[in-house]
Amino acid sequence: MYVTRVPNRGSPPAVLLRESYRDNGKVKTRTLANLSHWPERKVEKLQRALKGLPATRDLAESFEVSRSLPHGHVAAVLGTARTLGVEDLIDATPSRRRDLVTAMLVAQVIAPESKLATARGLRTQTATSSLGEVLGVSGADEDDLYAAMDWALARKDAIETALAARHLNDGTLVLYDVSSAAFEGRTCPLGKIGHARDGVKGRLQIVYGLLATTAGIPVAIEVFDGNTADPKTLTAQINKLKNRFGLSRVALVGDRGMITSARITEELRPAGLDWITALRAPQIKALVQADALQLSLFDEHDLAEINSPDYPGERLVCCHNPL
Repeated sequence: MYVTRVPNRGSPPAVLLRESYRDNGKVKTRTLANLSHWPERKVEKLQRALKGLPATRDLAESFEVSRSLPHGHVAAVLGTARTLGVEDLIDATPSRRRDLVTAMLVAQVIAPESKLATARGLRTQTATSSLGEVLGVSGADEDDLYAAMDWALARKDAIETALAARHLNDGTLVLYDVSSAAFEGRTCPLGKIGHARDGVKGRLQIVYGLLATTAGIPVAIEVFDGNTADPKTLTAQINKLKNRFGLSRVALVGDRGMITSARITEELRPAGLDWITALRAPQIKALVQADALQLSLFDEHDLAEINSPDYPGERLVCCHNPL
């Protein structure tokens, strides 16, 4: 017996099971079955059996999958981080601590969780992705992660200086803003009750300020006591820009609660820095009452530039809000 395929005009070929036999000395063929409805894999197995060959196994049947970990998102985020040179920014020398910090950074992108949950996601027995295996930190626990964070904190200034050298230069705009984060626990020395910018009231919190480029690339971050007012965080940023980053001409962009008249007079002007901020409602009202700001300025344009003796040497740009 054998399997043959017979061309079928206008249709797929017919798959037939046939055998040869002799009739009065002549070799003849007869069809035993029509296998056209069989799947190709089944036909191939029958052909091998008829030829006395061992049966083949499907590729999927040749492997036993004991466990499969998601990898695509890890490859995408880790690959991007390496393209950006993040590992070299952390430390030019490869080490387990650098790998742990890299793992935490990637984990915060693909699955932001607590350090305890992150450690479980890295551990071989409870891994939620291939991240721990790829970076060789699948044996880490939460204590290892906290120790790596302490190590990274000691390198914070060097990392920020490298980021500033990469993304900032004289004459650029630097964005600065402040927020807060509430937390559980009572032992953090910076934890204080203060203005809850994140909306979580009545709990200990920290305040943090972030410097970024106009493209939104973070350059430096600093943490303050949880009851620190926004303007009080500005001094550290001015010192950082001038002294550590070596920038002499920078325009600092911040909101009206951050860059106040007092901060302009006492800190920004003496430091030789420019600024972009917004006036408060009483200051705008005073300009209107002094006829320095007139609504007719917006008859044809939404933006207007005005001058006022109350703000010598400053550009006042007004924007009309139709609402």
